[in-house]
Amino acid sequence: MLSEGSSFMKGMVMGGLFCLLLSLLGTFSPISDSKTDSHHHHHVKAASKEELSRRFSDSQVQELNNQVQVYCVIMVQPKTLIYWATVIETWSKHCDKAEFYTSESSKALEAIDLKENDDWARLRKALKHAYENAGDMRWFFVAQPTTFAIIENLKYLILTKDPDEPFYLGKTMKSGELDYVAYDSGIVLSYEALKRLINVFQDESKCPEKGRALWKLSEDKQLAVCLKYTGVFAENGEDAHGKGLFNSRTVDSLIADSIKENPNDVVEGCCSDLAVTFSGMSPNQMHVMMFGVYRLRPYGHDFHDSLVFYPPEGSDND
Repeated sequence: MLSEGSSFMKGMVMGGLFCLLLSLLGTFSPISDSKTDSHHHHHVKAASKEELSRRFSDSQVQELNNQVQVYCVIMVQPKTLIYWATVIETWSKHCDKAEFYTSESSKALEAIDLKENDDWARLRKALKHAYENAGDMRWFFVAQPTTFAIIENLKYLILTKDPDEPFYLGKTMKSGELDYVAYDSGIVLSYEALKRLINVFQDESKCPEKGRALWKLSEDKQLAVCLKYTGVFAENGEDAHGKGLFNSRTVDSLIADSIKENPNDVVEGCCSDLAVTFSGMSPNQMHVMMFGVYRLRPYGHDFHDSLVFYPPEGSDND
């Protein structure tokens, strides 16, 4: 009997491992059968000032500026109400259009109630709504309420990029063989990437709404799996010097690390001058960031930027 019990347990373990293997193969290794070009590169850099002046005339740069509009998709919940309110008061004003998507409505703040508690299903619904209501906007920025974004720097990154190509940008991470963009530092999708994503949402065998792993994947990994089936791959957003623009940490923690690791050049060792996002910030830290980024100026200094991204018409942004 003991031997039979031992054999039974071994069979249970082996069966479980076999199911786990099948789940991993089905979830982490999608093969794209798309007949379109894969557009497979891993680093997307912002143009340098010299490159802009060399490639484009002043009128062409201004025309690009007018064309770059960003639809911000901000995912909120009633339990993050204070962050939700802070984002409304701060950086979201700099989006050309900002929509807040929630799991349930709040009497205090306006948002689109998707009536969906599952995080992945809710994100899918939000992206579909954004795609259908974008109008002429061709860039989409997906963020959580604990993320702080500098939209002008995002626009500079994508200024010379074609939204009719499938861009999927942010801070790239790796999980096994899967490259994905970290949700907490913000996700950027071009119109073409979002169009492909909306299409693959219809195919439950490739992009199931409930997932098919033995454990639940995070939304950012689910997103990467679905996009990979369409030939769209995660790409790291960087400045002209190769510094990452999307940060999954706060400014003060990045500076603290730089003080330890680069004591002779703390600023250079910390962050890009054109950083797009920081994450994990408290509401008070976001307000301080707004002051530092948009209001504090040394008198007599001119940064000689080659273009200016004007706020949306009617906006009360800083």
